[in-house]
Amino acid sequence: MESASAWRRYIIHMDMDAFYASVEQRDNPQLRGLPVIVGGDPFGRGVVTSASYEARRFGVHSAMPSSHARKLCPGAIFLHPRFEAYREASGNIMAVFHEFSDLVEPMSLDEAYIDVGARVAGGEQPGDIAARIISRIRDVTGLNASAGVSFNKFIAKVASGINKPCGIKVVTPDEAPDFLDGLPVRKFYGIGEATERRMIDRGILTGRDLRKFSREELVSMFGKAGAHYHDIINLRYDSPVCTHHERRSIGKERTLHEDTDDRDMMVEKLSSIASMLEESMAKGKLLGRTLTLRLKYSDRTRISRSVTLPYPTRCSSTMTEIASELLGRTDAGRRHVRLLGISISNLEGEKEGGRRMVQTTIERFLISFPTPSPSPGP
Repeated sequence: MESASAWRRYIIHMDMDAFYASVEQRDNPQLRGLPVIVGGDPFGRGVVTSASYEARRFGVHSAMPSSHARKLCPGAIFLHPRFEAYREASGNIMAVFHEFSDLVEPMSLDEAYIDVGARVAGGEQPGDIAARIISRIRDVTGLNASAGVSFNKFIAKVASGINKPCGIKVVTPDEAPDFLDGLPVRKFYGIGEATERRMIDRGILTGRDLRKFSREELVSMFGKAGAHYHDIINLRYDSPVCTHHERRSIGKERTLHEDTDDRDMMVEKLSSIASMLEESMAKGKLLGRTLTLRLKYSDRTRISRSVTLPYPTRCSSTMTEIASELLGRTDAGRRHVRLLGISISNLEGEKEGGRRMVQTTIERFLISFPTPSPSPGP
């Protein structure tokens, strides 16, 4: 394990508390103190996007089916998302972060990493800086945030959730080994339910258990991710705060109101998704070569099918045609489907002065389709 005696970096992970729900309670004082759930229709197929802490006391959490959230918290107030309001609040929050450092790495609308090494070099303490940022956010936006402070991004990210809401957790280099040793693997950022089950099957319940395995053993069990887990638990993870990310993919997906085996209805939904995706790509001046169809069957099994095109595109009709062909390479129609999505990767920006987008007909690339294999979901 690497020496844990010194701070290599001074990183704060800021995470807003119940962000969407808190914006709703801020903008409508009558909602304060009440269980508020932002998300889809509780009588349909929607999911919870955000839940206030009053709702969380009933066991409600993000990504839960809205219908289940309604059963857990019958008195909850359900609201549809207002993304413009959330984006406006996020802009104000990010502006606050930049008051304290030029090294800010946004991860979503409501969280970011901040490297405050320059301020620490000037004599400030990282925990005190985090407290000032939280106070400044509250003054500017009326919203609450929590912070994790440590010498790498992974530990800072995990620490920010320890003392929520409105809390701060500082993990020093000397405290890091014990902090990670006692951490359940489900708390490791990036380890999902499927990987957690595989770890538990191998007797890996905590960071301490993870530390017992060599890099080679973890790679043999978990592939490239195993090397990442080994670096984290042995304090070798040292990713800097990155102020610019090159986007790797862009996608849209939608849960259907009812499970369906109607292929025509699925194609109609894919056309709608492709149109939304084209609009988003046009705003970002993006083109892409690889299209991936994603779907979830009624039993919640997820699969995907992909193809790489000879030319970059963002044309919705091309995307619809390709996605429809890929749909034919699944069991959709023979099995009921509950969710459909399209994503585009191998992205590139428009060339200066614009570029021609080729509306490739499906016959031109079908011959290059690989035989698809299922992509198992969690």
